[in-house]
Parts: sequence; structure tokens; C-alpha cells
Amino acid sequence: MEPHTDATLLPPLASGPLPRPTSEPQPPTGHTASTAERGAFSLAVCTCGWSGPARRSRDLARKDAARHHAA
Repeated sequence: MEPHTDATLLPPLASGPLPRPTSEPQPPTGHTASTAERGAFSLAVCTCGWSGPARRSRDLARKDAARHHAA
């Protein structure tokens, strides 16, 4: 096997720090509530971190989410 002789040399990487984003990502300002399934149960969850009780009824979980959104 012959070594590569036509390799192109690249300049070394800059040793400075990597560029940082100009602004930090902001969390969502409003609440977005929805339902999630966990096995046989459904529960209401929100983007703010809130979660309702686990329910066997999807309709009750949707009502929990609507109540949280309205509050």
C-alpha cells in the first residue's frame, strides 16, 4: 500500500474561544397545556412544569388541562 503524497495541509485551528450565541433562549411565556398517556392513564401536562393527577378518563384529563390554562 502506498502512502498518500498529494495531501493538502490545512492551517491549524484558532486557539480562541468558540463564538457564543448573541441571546439566550427564552422559555415560553404562555402556558400550553395538553394531555399525555402513561400506560392506562392520561394526565394533563403544561409547559410551565405543572402536571395534573393521573386519570383513567381522557376527558377528565382534558378538563384538568383546560382549568389550568384558564387559571
